[in-house]
Amino acid sequence: MKKKLLALGLTLVMAMGVFAGCGNTETTTNENNTEVSDETSLDYDKVIVGLDDTFAPMGFRDENGELTGADVELAKAASEVIGVPFEFQPIDWSMKETELNNGTVDVLWNGYSITDERKEVVNFTDAYLENRQIVVTMADSDINTIADLADKTVAAQDMSSAVAAIDAKPEIKDTFKELVTFETNDQCLRDLEAGRSDAVVADEILVKYYISQKGAEKYKILEEDFGEEEYGIGVRKDDTALLNALNEALDTLKENGTSKEIGEKWFGDDIIK
Repeated sequence: MKKKLLALGLTLVMAMGVFAGCGNTETTTNENNTEVSDETSLDYDKVIVGLDDTFAPMGFRDENGELTGADVELAKAASEVIGVPFEFQPIDWSMKETELNNGTVDVLWNGYSITDERKEVVNFTDAYLENRQIVVTMADSDINTIADLADKTVAAQDMSSAVAAIDAKPEIKDTFKELVTFETNDQCLRDLEAGRSDAVVADEILVKYYISQKGAEKYKILEEDFGEEEYGIGVRKDDTALLNALNEALDTLKENGTSKEIGEKWFGDDIIK
């Protein structure tokens, strides 16, 4: 009899635990149509942020070799809001989703474009910045429209949203003489300057910052582009607590004016959503 009563008691305790757990977690959908839990307890001693340390002005190294940029400053501010230290880890950006999902890093935060393909393997926060994939040439180039890219060599960063945007328009890509890819956007732009590539497709935010440092008059940006996109922060699919914490932090930084200060510092305007 005692054994039966003990078994019944354990069953009731387990059932209460299940119901309690179910009652504490709800599911919502963010603006990227990603289902996330409302559970917000964050079990991290530190959060490792993966980035491409050549992606100015989002995340790059200054003249002293220190990491800086709009995303770096935004991430540091988010760390203070969340109350967990963030550690920055430069990674091979072409392997970013692998680095995230194998646990090398906990977050992808560095001008990370939200795409349907990436949503299959990564959860995104709400978008915080708008961007376009633009075409840049040297100022004396005879390329003035996307149609003029026919029989030209076009460069883009390997495994980037620029390549995805080009691939999405095969009627244009198939006219290229060649599409060459490099590990970084800097390498793409240097190849353009050396005359080996005729044009580069890359993020508008990066290109405009790069040419402002080099002398904008040396370059030409086409009016046509390969499409608009948005930046988000990527986390692992099952890491809903971190996702929610980041979304809440972004909201807080917008409300307290920190995002505005960072936007005006790096872009001359309050462009962070």
